[in-house]
Amino acid sequence: MANPRARNRALAGITAVGLVMAVVAMTKAAEVTSFAEDIYPIIQIRCLSCHIPGGAGYEASGLDLRTYEGLMKGTRFGPMVVPGNVIESNLLTMIEGRAEIHMPFNKKLLTKCERLAFRRWVQQGAKDN
Repeated sequence: MANPRARNRALAGITAVGLVMAVVAMTKAAEVTSFAEDIYPIIQIRCLSCHIPGGAGYEASGLDLRTYEGLMKGTRFGPMVVPGNVIESNLLTMIEGRAEIHMPFNKKLLTKCERLAFRRWVQQGAKDN
């Protein structure tokens, strides 16, 4: 651009767009993930049919997903969620396909958005909110 005024306006516009994008990204990252509003609806639709007493998942592992307390209690083999720790949370390992057995078992994997919601929730301390 030969015109300095036009160049300055273009740079200002690019800077403004960049700032808006950064604010949107920071706001998205700062959003609190709610167990009741974000996580439990996914559990109800994708997990609950197996992880209730009498269900195949419950019978195999003892994991009862009817309540927050049941999820946090974990399985007879150990905890499924380690608040704040995405590496040691077996729930994430299984829903992200990093284990031999993935969840939901023999069904379509959770969507990327669903998996990210669980990951954010664990990172934020896996609160009953």
